[in-house]
Amino acid sequence: MARTPDPAERRAAEPLARHGKLPSRHPFTQMIALVGVVAAVLTLAVAGVASFTLWDTTSAITGNAVVLEGDDEIPPSLGAIEGGVNLLMVGTDSCEGQDVALFPRCGNDDSPGERNDVTMLVHISDAPRRVTVVSIPRDMLVDLPACTGPDGTHYPAGRSQMLNSSYTHGGLACTAATVEKLTGEPIQFAAAIRWTGVIHMSDAIGGVDVCVAGDISDGHTGLTLTAGTHTLQGVEALQFLRIRHGIGDGSDLGRISNQQQFMSSMVRKLQSGDVLGNPQVLLSLATTALSQVTQGQLVLSSGLTNPTLMVQIAMAVKGVAYDDIVFVQYPTSYRPGNGRSDVVPVTSAATVLFEALRENRPLTLTGEASQGYGVEVTGEAPAADSASPASAPETPASESPVQDAAPSPAATDAASPAPSSTDEARVDLPSQISGQTAAQLTCTQPER
Repeated sequence: MARTPDPAERRAAEPLARHGKLPSRHPFTQMIALVGVVAAVLTLAVAGVASFTLWDTTSAITGNAVVLEGDDEIPPSLGAIEGGVNLLMVGTDSCEGQDVALFPRCGNDDSPGERNDVTMLVHISDAPRRVTVVSIPRDMLVDLPACTGPDGTHYPAGRSQMLNSSYTHGGLACTAATVEKLTGEPIQFAAAIRWTGVIHMSDAIGGVDVCVAGDISDGHTGLTLTAGTHTLQGVEALQFLRIRHGIGDGSDLGRISNQQQFMSSMVRKLQSGDVLGNPQVLLSLATTALSQVTQGQLVLSSGLTNPTLMVQIAMAVKGVAYDDIVFVQYPTSYRPGNGRSDVVPVTSAATVLFEALRENRPLTLTGEASQGYGVEVTGEAPAADSASPASAPETPASESPVQDAAPSPAATDAASPAPSSTDEARVDLPSQISGQTAAQLTCTQPER
């Protein structure tokens, strides 16, 4: 699973896997769809590939890239990337470049440094393609590997440290190494975004619909919402993603499920005509992502600076059904005597999850939608209002995937993503693993 071929193997395998004919979608729009799968919290810079030339000619992208252990060259040809892929998505709490009016703590410098407040491992399986997003609680106690920071400072290994200290101990590369140590999964690509970057990226997409079951008000983030459905963008979107006081049990675990509601809704919006059928929105995403990199609000590993690679990843996930886009929380339990603060990993349950991912087995959720009572499932998502990526037929390898094609009747008549995997080889995840699929509608619950 997620094995990266050596350069000789890749050269022998060219041209890369089959090219998919996209009757109603430019392949760059598939990259935008990946953004929603990867992380609404981060709205990954992968969106920048919607403007391939703009991205490819900007030296700042590669100049600021972070090198991960095991980085090597990317195949030059376009096509769906072969094998499984793991991407690490990190949201940090740095005050650098932030608006003090929006984040008062930045003016007080009450918590210096930069931590990974949001940490998500995105696994894209080999064929048949599935996407699993594993959110890892920031307060979970883990063993940190020895790391060297961007400035050359060496940090020794540490036992039973909060996960969110890994970024402080060596930046994005150290967080990637920590997650690899925890999960046993090799990470090929990584990205980190700061608060201001999230605000601008959510503005670019035009907002995301979220459901709130009752009135909520949080003095920590400043978010106040009445019961009902709201379209959030900009500052409100970031406040919603950060909120934990006022929802569920007030813990980080409740916040994770809140973020998963946002991500699921964003996936559905990105696959709708509102985004994929709107060139202006696509270009806005591209240029916004680029500006966040150049302004230091978005950091990429070196592999993600290659626009060809990003198109390859997008093509690999273009046909994934909503039921096979699964958002889960790494299973945890509270450390005895610590209230709702530090949590420890439940490795027995996690082992079931990661073994299923390595074997590329479809997943069935048996636990609650939220380990912190943050959301509840309210129903199934309605049919998509635009052609499904899965409806695209195969096309000969000689046909370039970067050229627009006229939509076929079969494509435009498609109402929703392809049916999910059969039940034959499904893995029932332990009940300690909470989460939801992109096919499920969830609603944020007021604090108990």
